[in-house]
Amino acid sequence: MSILIDKLNRISRGSPQPMGFTSRQPASDKPKMQLVVSFAAESAGSLAGRAAGADAGLLRISKPGTGAEALQEISKTLPNIAWGVGLRGISRAGLKQIARAGSDFVVFPATDTPLTALEDNKTGRILEVPESLDEGLFRAINQLPVDAVLVVCEEKESPVLTWQNLILCQRLAGLLTKPLLVSVPSQVTAPELVSLWETGVAAVVIEITEKQPVDSLKKLRQAVDKLEFASPRGPERAEARLPRTGGTTSPASTGDDEEEDEEEY
Repeated sequence: MSILIDKLNRISRGSPQPMGFTSRQPASDKPKMQLVVSFAAESAGSLAGRAAGADAGLLRISKPGTGAEALQEISKTLPNIAWGVGLRGISRAGLKQIARAGSDFVVFPATDTPLTALEDNKTGRILEVPESLDEGLFRAINQLPVDAVLVVCEEKESPVLTWQNLILCQRLAGLLTKPLLVSVPSQVTAPELVSLWETGVAAVVIEITEKQPVDSLKKLRQAVDKLEFASPRGPERAEARLPRTGGTTSPASTGDDEEEDEEEY
């Protein structure tokens, strides 16, 4: 089982409090927003130091050979982080080469990834889709053999999160029964992460570059750890409701109301 997927599943399902007079769950053990750092595999050597504070790392790979080498090297440099790869245009043979390098999870776009490319059931599968995907297609993802969903923002140049982003996350969390990850600006703040968490987002993917301060992610992690995160809520599911018969009786009517009507006759 993928380390990252296991964390996301525990976050999405929630950890029930023990019954009886036992002590409550320590604050340090309570689930919190997962931070996933992302950068190109070619930049792994220069950006590895900026990944401190992340829960997981995502290497964007374009060449299987150099990508596998970068994955092995950075896994040794930062062994406490679960490392995965972002695939785009990778062949089946290339994917096997990367899998042998020890990838914990793979992030793959729905549009150009062949079905035959993903055969390893031990590696976590995160489907990458655009935020503009049709609502019905988001619901269809729930039936697919993937472990989580990453929604990428189409306005990558936007340096801040807006209420529109929050509305979108709230809606998608209600449609999906799988853990939800979203891409966010590199300047995201801890209070903004709390707002995303409250909509149902389990993890955020933060793209970093050499232009950012070396300790920016580490400071974000420290700020996140100081905040209180409410217990995660499970995915909302629409309940089927059957139409009532017998005229225009209000759904709020009770059995007592029916008895009063009979007494009038």
